[in-house]
Amino acid sequence: MQSPKEITLLVRPGCHLCSAAKKTVDEVTNRLGLTWESVDIDHDPGLLAQHSDEVPVLLVDGKVRDFWVIDPERLETLLTS
Repeated sequence: MQSPKEITLLVRPGCHLCSAAKKTVDEVTNRLGLTWESVDIDHDPGLLAQHSDEVPVLLVDGKVRDFWVIDPERLETLLTS
């Protein structure tokens, strides 16, 4: 049995790429029956320093798996393998 994935999307307010990424992650995770969380990096100085120029950033099980544009097919593959 496959263990559940921890899916986190790092975002910033007013980011148009973040809005598109949220929609993509939501669609894929809903289809797969998974949950995810969105984290505003502006509220975390460590995340802001590390990922300021890359948002949105997709983390799966704590590892960076994608940034800027989230490809739905790639995301589904990551979550089902």
